[in-house]
Amino acid sequence: MPPFHLPLKTKAESVTQETSQTICKWGDATFGKADSIKAYAERAREELNELLDAIENAEPSDNIIAEAADVTILLHRLTGTIGADLYEAVDKKMSINRKRQWVKNDNGTGQHK
Repeated sequence: MPPFHLPLKTKAESVTQETSQTICKWGDATFGKADSIKAYAERAREELNELLDAIENAEPSDNIIAEAADVTILLHRLTGTIGADLYEAVDKKMSINRKRQWVKNDNGTGQHK
């Protein structure tokens, strides 16, 4: 297994392994299709603000994780709508990032040169 990859749940542990397409299909059935993919990005921004609030208010880890999942779900809907899969996009982007040179910030983040 490549480094930094978590093992997928077995079928006994989970009935469904979600993908951008399954999340997009659920979202469309539950809420209807968005007018544009920008609507998903704007809603993800609202959920990101809720995530930041949860962190700033020192909410329990489960709440913080749930808010992070909300952001991710919306990004899955966005990518699923344009026919892509977010997991595959992350893998592709990480293969690029691992080859880049980075400038570290003092807060555990950074940016590429």
